[in-house]
Amino acid sequence: MNIIEVMRLPLSVDLSGFVHLLQRLQVPHRVSEEGDAQVLWAPDTLAADVRELYQRYPDGNADLELAQDPVGAGLPANSPTQPSLAEQAKACKVTTITLLLCFIVAGLTGLGDNFTTISWFTFLDFRVQGDYLYFSPLAQSLDQGQWWRLVSPMLLHFGVLHLAMNSLWYWELGKRIELRQGPWALLGLTLLFSLVSNLAQHYSSGPSLFGGLSGVLYGLLGHIWLYQWLAPDRYFNLPKGVLVMMLIWLVVCLSGVIDTLGLGQIANAAHVGGLLIGCLTGLLGGALARRKLSA
Repeated sequence: MNIIEVMRLPLSVDLSGFVHLLQRLQVPHRVSEEGDAQVLWAPDTLAADVRELYQRYPDGNADLELAQDPVGAGLPANSPTQPSLAEQAKACKVTTITLLLCFIVAGLTGLGDNFTTISWFTFLDFRVQGDYLYFSPLAQSLDQGQWWRLVSPMLLHFGVLHLAMNSLWYWELGKRIELRQGPWALLGLTLLFSLVSNLAQHYSSGPSLFGGLSGVLYGLLGHIWLYQWLAPDRYFNLPKGVLVMMLIWLVVCLSGVIDTLGLGQIANAAHVGGLLIGCLTGLLGGALARRKLSA
């Protein structure tokens, strides 16, 4: 099943009622913004039915008819009640590809055990001599055309738990942004948050070995948090416990408790840098979306 463009409408058209109708009918779909238009995406097998449904109920006011027709206004009775994992992966390609790259890099680097391959992805190139790592200056790597190092540390993970936790959170937060704002927005935000968090960690701790998606995750969290505050949308409606838990974890890490207990080094500057830039993009994006909706 392929996800295709079903309708393209001006941003001035209020799709919220129709989207809620699709949600009640449990029809897989997403809405993205592209320039001055909003695009509704759905499985190709349901495209014609969704168009017909919009013609009949553009405002989503189909409560009486739906009560009489539980199948849902012409939609096939065998419509999936909930998108499968494979269908979600197809609809959220950037989220899926990013996680696949993390898994591939985890295999190449042995989850942090293979220093030779780790050096391909670190912020600073390094060589191992005895028990020490000797890092090359960032300017030297950039002069050699190794620009990928500015963002590639997000693909590195050190241990199964590190990879599993970051992957689960990126899947949860990333697909929300991809479904709400589109794949290019998620790709741009991921690269931006990675760049800022890596720079923050580098200039905070100096030459060191760090990696993981956590800086990006705090960026995604900040973006969703403030975007939702300014322009509420069901995709960005995070449970309050998620935000509180991640902020508490940030404070715990900043307190130094994790380091004191010997549970590993935490890239605190990357977390804070990611959160701050995410809050900034959330403010800007949310303000722009709110302005478009009120226009």
